Amino acid sequence: TLLFEWIKTNIVMFVNAGSLIGTTVVTSVLGFAYWWVAARWFPPEAVGLGAATISAMMLLGMVCILGLGTLLIGELPRRPGEEGPLISAALIVVGGVGGCAGVVFALVAPFVAADFQVLRASVEDILLFAVGVSLFAITLVLDQALIGLLRSELQLWRNTFFAVAKLAALFVVSLWLSHRVGLTIYTTWLIGNAFSLAVLTGYVILKKGWSRRTYLPQWGLLRMLGFAALQHHIFNLLYQLPSLVLPVLVTILLSPTMNAWFYVSYMLVNFTFSVSFALTTTLYAMCSAHPAILARKARLTLGLGAVAAILANFVFQFATSQVLGVFGHIYAEQATWSLRILALGAFPFIIRSHYVAIYRIQGRVLHALLPVSAGMLIELGAAALGARLGGLSGLSLGWIAALCVEAVYMSRTVYRVAFPASIVVWFWCQVKKLVPTSLIDKTSMREREGL
Repeated sequence: TLLFEWIKTNIVMFVNAGSLIGTTVVTSVLGFAYWWVAARWFPPEAVGLGAATISAMMLLGMVCILGLGTLLIGELPRRPGEEGPLISAALIVVGGVGGCAGVVFALVAPFVAADFQVLRASVEDILLFAVGVSLFAITLVLDQALIGLLRSELQLWRNTFFAVAKLAALFVVSLWLSHRVGLTIYTTWLIGNAFSLAVLTGYVILKKGWSRRTYLPQWGLLRMLGFAALQHHIFNLLYQLPSLVLPVLVTILLSPTMNAWFYVSYMLVNFTFSVSFALTTTLYAMCSAHPAILARKARLTLGLGAVAAILANFVFQFATSQVLGVFGHIYAEQATWSLRILALGAFPFIIRSHYVAIYRIQGRVLHALLPVSAGMLIELGAAALGARLGGLSGLSLGWIAALCVEAVYMSRTVYRVAFPASIVVWFWCQVKKLVPTSLIDKTSMREREGL
């Protein structure tokens, strides 16, 4: 009965965090199938160009969302009745910025890398790439808006439709097209995003009906939130930079082959990190408008994150060879210690992700910029030093050591929020009820004598 009541009390947290984790699982599994089909039916040069253009699209899309995604997670719960106009305004902005960035990249990139010449082969190709960037930016912000509305199950379904549609499109073109090029692969991503957006739009209209006033953009409201969005944007770039730079760092300091070993380990560990990310993102959405429940919900997410980290480490520490063996025996031989070390990062990552969520909830993103910037430099510096001293294992150890340093600094803030003075006093009162008074008096007397 107590378990049922506990689940019922926290059902919103479980459903939304579970949906985010489910999205990671679905996109990872179907993503693996997608690239397997691509490798099987497309020539290597087409797969390479397709991967490069998709990576460029994703990078541009992440830059072009301008912090509006994380802003909406926190603002939508605080502005009931204004969700539709605020979301539509944000989607129009990021869609326009993404499209413009796509056009500029398609025109400029061939001067930097000749392989991108295909992007400006014709006006249609330029527009194709630009539309892909625009749609990707829109889906990123829309998914985060759904999290802010505590409807993460909708973003799970959207991502599922996207993953299935792009896989189906790739399979169809692999069977029917005789001339398969890199932009063919890129186009299947565009089709997947467009299809998933159409399905979600149709569902919303059928569910809530069509009213122009409900979805008419409120530009004044968005302008008012512009500075806050800029803070989130800068913060997000600084926060995500180490994860984007680390594989490049391995390639530069060690070798592309070692980067293959590192990237597999890093990809596996990132799934563990995604649990804490899902929990703290949901925490941010739930507590932005209700800060009074922050302490209680933070204790819940800390506990769940710790359980997930322990279970993941049990697998990665004791079944390392079996896990890496799925990718080939060479990975099991060369990346074992890298995976074991990286897996330990799940524990400091719990503290860091909660620290970030707390500052977002409290509206103090600007105050967190300096610690996060310092942490980014420490992470990259420690990883580079570790690579010089100890190769791949040294780089992994250096990065984890940097995460631990950050966690030590951030733990004070997390502890104060999750365990405020009132909770500590309550806990001490419960201890006094359970422990005989005479024993407490003797302990206090010994402490005074020691002083």
